[in-house]
Amino acid sequence: MGSLSLGPDRDRVLDHAAHIVSRMWAEFDVARDTQPETSEELALLLAEGLPQDPSDPIAALDIAAEALDSSLTQARPRYLAYIGSSGLEIGALGDLLAHSHDPNLALDAGSASDIERQTISWLGEFLGYHNAQGFFTSGGTVSNLTALAAAREKALPQSRSTGMGSHTLALYCSAEAHYSVTRAAEILGIGGNNVRSIDIDSQRRLKPDALARAIEIDRSAGVIPMAVVATAGTTLTGAVDPIGEIADICGDIWLHVDGAYGLPAAATHSAGSLFAGLDRADSLSIDAHKWLFVPKACSALLVKKPELLARAFSHNEAYIPHEHGDTNAVDVTLEYSRPLRALKLWLAFKVHGAQGMRDGVDANLAQAQLLYTLAHSAPDFDVLESIPQLSTVPLRHVPQSISAADSSRINAHNAALQLALVADGRIYISPAQIDGNTWLRPCFTNFRTTNADVQVAFDVIREVSNALASA
Repeated sequence: MGSLSLGPDRDRVLDHAAHIVSRMWAEFDVARDTQPETSEELALLLAEGLPQDPSDPIAALDIAAEALDSSLTQARPRYLAYIGSSGLEIGALGDLLAHSHDPNLALDAGSASDIERQTISWLGEFLGYHNAQGFFTSGGTVSNLTALAAAREKALPQSRSTGMGSHTLALYCSAEAHYSVTRAAEILGIGGNNVRSIDIDSQRRLKPDALARAIEIDRSAGVIPMAVVATAGTTLTGAVDPIGEIADICGDIWLHVDGAYGLPAAATHSAGSLFAGLDRADSLSIDAHKWLFVPKACSALLVKKPELLARAFSHNEAYIPHEHGDTNAVDVTLEYSRPLRALKLWLAFKVHGAQGMRDGVDANLAQAQLLYTLAHSAPDFDVLESIPQLSTVPLRHVPQSISAADSSRINAHNAALQLALVADGRIYISPAQIDGNTWLRPCFTNFRTTNADVQVAFDVIREVSNALASA
């Protein structure tokens, strides 16, 4: 039986891996004009069956590197589509270290657990959400689900054990809240039909007066208001719900802030005022693998009262020690086995400082405003009536050959334009359906993106659109 250790090849393999990573990082610094296709040779290799015998690790690494180079990579500076990680270098190294040691944070893991606690504390300070505790999860969906499980237990004690019986609970969120809110309601037994979709204003933010009416109607009907989810950066447009006004309405109703995308902007001077009242929330979620630039997966849930999480999740199993009444991570989290997700963000704060991270977010905010200004001032572009609050800039191009009043043709053209832009390869932009119309949805969450990339994106959209219209 052979060893699973790399043994004497270890240093040679590690040196080769370092060379590959260094080359990748250098390539990410310069935008490429085309997206390479998978070669025939690579396609054959990726269609092979299960290997039964060992092979050269150098050759295997080279195959992996080629496959990744042929993949759609969010780290590249002109990837402006779905909100995701830009692969901060020190964060990637953090993953290597964490996965090499592979501590399990289900229970106390010594200094590894201390790193998680310290990073949560730093994150709370960075955002202005003080004296918070929490932990890291795999993503915003799990973070939201965890918070809402605690909200359910608070609203209806013992529901985790006895179910909800004849009680009906309601969950309130913006009409443009993330689908994970409805998913959480489905999983927790609240029911997707009991998610109240609250109207939005001209800035695409939840209307507090509409929220108050919905809660009053439910209470009059004997429905228990379980929680309100305020979105701090909607996926479609980057709108930030008025958290302070919502907190005024909530009273003793659990207020959760879904800031998976937008919460890093709370740390900036340019956009921080949008998040007034954040410190009044019972819980908040943030994906560091989105706008804090570190690799996936790195979401965090922060709470003011962790004992409420324990009410929803604690167990006293024989194989999990609870000496002196100590609370383990498994008592406040959905997951059991948990990797050290915090290390990549801990290293990011250590190496770049809070100001460096803040500057990265500010740069993206400025790039969004630049693109909006370019499009708003151009007669052949449409933008939303609402000025971008964060870093998402929905826009449409309307060639001269299409009447500005012909919404059907404009929608069809921009749907085709998005596909044409992907085929062109110089930029990558996703589509969005907003108020029944098709828009392009550039979003800036990449520390590598520059103002020059913004100008290129604007010019390429116009160029490809006009070519498409004249074809």
